[in-house]
Amino acid sequence: MTLETKPFARPAQKSLQHRTIAAAVAENLRHRILDGDFKVGFPLRQDALANEFGVSRIPIREALMQLEAEGLVKIHPHRGAIVSELSTEEVQELFELRSLLEPRLLKASARHLTHNDYEKLNHILQEYSAELRANHVRRWGELNTEFHMLLYRHAGKPRALAIVANLLQECDRHTRLQLSLTDGMKRAETEHAELLRLCESGRITDACSLLEMHIEEVGRSLQVYIGNHQRVDRAL
Repeated sequence: MTLETKPFARPAQKSLQHRTIAAAVAENLRHRILDGDFKVGFPLRQDALANEFGVSRIPIREALMQLEAEGLVKIHPHRGAIVSELSTEEVQELFELRSLLEPRLLKASARHLTHNDYEKLNHILQEYSAELRANHVRRWGELNTEFHMLLYRHAGKPRALAIVANLLQECDRHTRLQLSLTDGMKRAETEHAELLRLCESGRITDACSLLEMHIEEVGRSLQVYIGNHQRVDRAL
């Protein structure tokens, strides 16, 4: 007698192929949180998600634990998982870490950037500008991460680079918020272009100073926005 394998009953089947189920579920949920489909406080019930994806609860639980590690989900022992709220303390810590590490990576990497690297970086900036104007929110954080990681690729510091890659992923939600709900879009375009110009002209110290200021200002503007938003919510 042969055992029949039950196929996934949901459209998510194709996206789950060739990856671990937990990682694919986490990616799907991450996009829905970042895109605003799941709002702050939205309950992520394991049974419902398992039914939606056509999988057991085990990969769902692993996916939720990964999202909790990224700061997107909060798991309560008796209430289950919910989409987490942004906090000024979280933003401050994330952006302080970025401002400490990224200028150091840029300093080590910038002098080794090649002509091909600069072509790719300029292409990212062009696409970034187009996606900002088209309001394609999902691509903003992805392109921002791609731009920064390409700048640091020659630093020769794999552990610091891995930490920054994780920080940039955790900041994706914050980056989209900062660009869409503050005056960050024009500033991001201008400062990214200037950062690239300074690197190309060999002014690496100035580029590192600009990068540190850029990261700190994004963090400050987010803290102001979140703080104001929370005060309004408490007053209602």
